[in-house]
Amino acid sequence: MTTGEAILVEGLRKEYGEKQALSGLDLAVPRGTVRGLLGPNGAGKTTAVRILSTLLRPTAGRALVAGYDVSARPDEVRRRIGLLGQHAAVDEELSGRQNLEMFGRLHHLGARRAAARAGELLERFGLADTGRKAVGKYSGGMRRRLDLAASLIGSDDRGDKSLILFLDEPTTGLDPRGRTEVWEAVRALVGGGTTVLLTTQYLEEADQLADAITVIDGGRAVAEGTADQLKAKLGADRIDVVVRDAARMEAAAAVVGMAAGSAGVERDMDRRRLSAPVADRMEALAETVRALEAAGIEAEDIALRRPTLDEVFLHLTGGDAA
Repeated sequence: MTTGEAILVEGLRKEYGEKQALSGLDLAVPRGTVRGLLGPNGAGKTTAVRILSTLLRPTAGRALVAGYDVSARPDEVRRRIGLLGQHAAVDEELSGRQNLEMFGRLHHLGARRAAARAGELLERFGLADTGRKAVGKYSGGMRRRLDLAASLIGSDDRGDKSLILFLDEPTTGLDPRGRTEVWEAVRALVGGGTTVLLTTQYLEEADQLADAITVIDGGRAVAEGTADQLKAKLGADRIDVVVRDAARMEAAAAVVGMAAGSAGVERDMDRRRLSAPVADRMEALAETVRALEAAGIEAEDIALRRPTLDEVFLHLTGGDAA
């Protein structure tokens, strides 16, 4: 492993009888970056995270985390990682401080060190003034920040640059404010040099946080790049037209296709929306407006936009993100 890689995966396989959860996954994550891991249900995302965090042994292949083989040196790996799963692991009857001290004792820190570490983490995640309040009274975002703190309790005190954090759908079930709180906490960690591997069901989350995204399907990587690079795989910008009269949808589709220079006009009948890729955005917009007026077709809205990460995901995998 080079010094630039926090995670290196080569030909990773995991089999359960005849079922292949991973079928040759390759992955390289530079230190101090956020890598989004996207894929449909059953693609192998959680299996990959469990192997990298030493909770599961691979069938074949190699996985190095912080320079250590996850199969041969699991104890060394565990000292350098944090893991945050989909569900809260804290006790709602205890305070935030009590929870962190309990996790510290479970990690064999000793009472004094556990108390000190709890104080450090409460401060880091903006929870210092709530440390004695029962977790049951926390907001959703505060609970997940406490979960983040708990996931780091046993890591070595070597500074953030040595830490690798696995986040498995960290904001599931949170409202937009709670998600934003967790995003800010993750950004602060990454700003200090922490490396993050993120699986998420919110494609906006990957768009917001990830320096690069790996899309996996069928247990292997099918695409990789920044959000903009993946969006570019669908071509250029798109023009969207919302037709006022649903009965004119097909006529409008023919007009939009001609104006945009594209035969691939997508139809959303429920929303009365047409969408087509365009090469020259301003020329296509002007021509679409002119052509619709000439055909006597009234549009409620016409807009230019980039492809969304959702559309990229569906194009690459044919499934829903999870």
